[in-house]
Amino acid sequence: MISLFLIHKEKAMPKEKYFDINEDGCSVRCKLITAVDAREFKRVIICTHGFGGNKDNANILRFADKETAKFKHDAIIVFDWPCHGADGRKKLTLPECMDYLRLVTKYVKEALHAEYVYNYSVSFGGYLTLKYIKEVENPFTKIALRCPGIPMYELMKKNIASEEDMEKLEKGKEVLIGYGRQMKIDKTLLDDLAASDVRKYEYFDFADSILVLHGTKDTTVPIEYSEKFCDDNVIEFVPIEGADHYFKDPKLMDLAIHRIIEFFTPDD
Repeated sequence: MISLFLIHKEKAMPKEKYFDINEDGCSVRCKLITAVDAREFKRVIICTHGFGGNKDNANILRFADKETAKFKHDAIIVFDWPCHGADGRKKLTLPECMDYLRLVTKYVKEALHAEYVYNYSVSFGGYLTLKYIKEVENPFTKIALRCPGIPMYELMKKNIASEEDMEKLEKGKEVLIGYGRQMKIDKTLLDDLAASDVRKYEYFDFADSILVLHGTKDTTVPIEYSEKFCDDNVIEFVPIEGADHYFKDPKLMDLAIHRIIEFFTPDD
């Protein structure tokens, strides 16, 4: 009698490596996600989280899982913004955010020897990416932004708990903001956000390499901001019907991820 056995091949889980980039007085807490053991990667995707998030963001990990399943030789690197996650900073400043993104990009090019660097950023991370490519450099082959914090000055002011705290800021004092983790800010942050309003810049030179997705039910950053930004700059815009700011519905998250991976797929 011959017995037939069905062999189920289990999907290999991505490998995760935690490490720090210690340079220029910074210590950037990073996580590298790969499907294979390698020291060099031709394509690397830098992922950045939103305000109050961290490098272990579940939706970014979901993206990394699907990206490395399709492109096994790609790598994903995600890091904590200053004052977020395991980062050691206590006071949030925009120049240090720019430093972190610069150092991670440098690491990707020099340590991982990436020929192509992509960027997938969410909310606050989306705002910082747009600021970076206009005020510092644009090293990214393609950029996908989900629910970017286009009006970041107005959004940050909503995190200030009271009129009393606003008065403290006006007097040059520091206040605490944040969700699970509290961080210090002063008026300099708000002034810098107002000065670096990404809506005042033109992105025509980068338009073909940028994709913006936004949930139609986003009450944190209303979709209208992304619609106008994309219309003004001739950037491809994809509304995700029914999705909120955090894309809590996994089916809608998977829809967005599929579109991003498709956008990142090489032409050749």
